[in-house]
Amino acid sequence: MTIVRPTAAAAVTPTIPAGRDRAVDLVRALCISAVVVLHAMMVGVTVTDAGPSFVNASDGTAWVVPLSWALQVMPLFFVIGGFSGATAFRRARTRGVDGVGFVAGRIHRLLLPALVTIGAAGAMLALLAAAGAPSDLVTLAGFRFAQPLWFLGVFLICQALLPALLRLHEVAPLRSIAALAAAAAVVDIARITTGVEALGFLNLAFVWLAMQQLGFFLADGRIDALSRRARVLWLAGAVAALVLSFTSGIHSPDLVANINPPTTALLLVGVAHTTLLSLFRRPLGRLAARRLPSALTEFVTPRAMTVYLWHMPVLLCLAGLSAAGAMMTGMPLPALDSPSWWLTRPLWLAVALVVTALVARRLAPIEALPAPAPARAAWRVGMAAVAGTAAVAMLLVAGTSVVTAAIAVALLGVALGTARGPVVGVPRVALHDRSHGVPRLDGASPLS
Repeated sequence: MTIVRPTAAAAVTPTIPAGRDRAVDLVRALCISAVVVLHAMMVGVTVTDAGPSFVNASDGTAWVVPLSWALQVMPLFFVIGGFSGATAFRRARTRGVDGVGFVAGRIHRLLLPALVTIGAAGAMLALLAAAGAPSDLVTLAGFRFAQPLWFLGVFLICQALLPALLRLHEVAPLRSIAALAAAAAVVDIARITTGVEALGFLNLAFVWLAMQQLGFFLADGRIDALSRRARVLWLAGAVAALVLSFTSGIHSPDLVANINPPTTALLLVGVAHTTLLSLFRRPLGRLAARRLPSALTEFVTPRAMTVYLWHMPVLLCLAGLSAAGAMMTGMPLPALDSPSWWLTRPLWLAVALVVTALVARRLAPIEALPAPAPARAAWRVGMAAVAGTAAVAMLLVAGTSVVTAAIAVALLGVALGTARGPVVGVPRVALHDRSHGVPRLDGASPLS
C-alpha cells in the first residue's frame, strides 16, 4: 500500500469521478437549478413608509400552481439521493467500509459546509443589527434564510439511516417501501380528519424515506427492467391519482404547499418523475454528453451542497440591495405580480443564478475537503447525526438569529467532532487506496 499526502490544491479541487451516471448527474443539476429558480421567484421585497420588508411574492397568486408543477423537484431529489447513496454504499462495502464509516463521511460532507453557511448568516445578521436595521427586518431575514434548511436536516437523517434501510430493501424491497408509503398515508388521513396540521410533520420522515427507498429500486435496475408499457401505466396512474386528489380537495394543487408539511401528493410526484427519468434515461444520457448540459453538470455536481446552502443568502442579499437602491434613488420597486414586475423577472433570475454560481465557485473547496477518519463506534456516529439534526431543527423552530446561529454552529461542531475518529497518527490516503475506509478525496457532492 502506498501512502501519499495530497497537495492542498488536490485535496480541495471539486471534481466528478469517472464512471458516474451522467443522466442522473444532469437531472440532479437541473433539480438544484430548479430549486434556485423557484425560490428566486418567491423571494420578494417591498418598501413602504415603515421601511423595507421581505415577502413571499407568490402569496395569493395564480401562477404559483403551474410553477410548482414545473419546479417541485424535491421528491425526485430524494429518489436520486437514494439511487446515489445505494450505489456509493455498495461500492464502499466491496472495499470493506461498513455503515458507520459511510455515514460518518456523509455527516462530514453535509455538515461542514452547513457550519460555514450558518456561521456566515449569523455574522451577517449581526452586521445588519449593528448597522441599525429594524429588528423585525433582521428577524424576517433570519426566518427566510432558515426555511430551505429543512432539507439539510431531513436529508441528513435519510443518509444516516441509508445503510440500515438498504439492507432492509435487499431483504424485503416491496414490503419496506409499502410500509413507509402506508405510514405516510395514515399520517395524511390523521391530519385531514383531525384538522391537526402538526401531525403532518411526521411525514418529514415517512414521505422522504419512501422516496429514498424508491431510489434503491432505481439503483437496482428494477424500474428500468419494467416494460415500457408498464412504466407508462405507472406514470399515468400517478398523474391520474394526483389530479383526483386535487379535484376532490384532498391535496392542494399547489405542490409547494404540499411540502410544509409533506403530503402523500409528493409520493405520487416522485413516482411520476422517477418513471419519466427511467423512460427517458438513454436520451438524457446522450443529452448530458453535449457541451452545455455537460458544462452544467460539471459545475453543479461537485458543488451541489454549496449551491443549495448559499442560494437563499444570495437571494436575500440581492433583495436587500434592491430595496436599498430604491430607497437611495427614490425610484419605487415594481409592485409584486404587476406587469413591470414580470418584465424584470428575467433579469432578476439571471442575476440570481450568476451570483449564486459565483459564490458557489468561491466556496466549493469547503465542500470538497476530505473527510477525516470516521469514528468506529456506531453510537458516536448516531449522536453526531442527532446533533446535526437538532441544530437545523432549532433554526427552523426558533428562527435564525445571532444567538441561535451561534448555538447551531456549536452543535454542528460537536456533530463533526463526534463523527470523526482519532486524529493522531491517521494518514490520508491516495484516491486509489480505500483499504482503511477513509472517504474518497474526490470532492464529490454529498448529494451524489
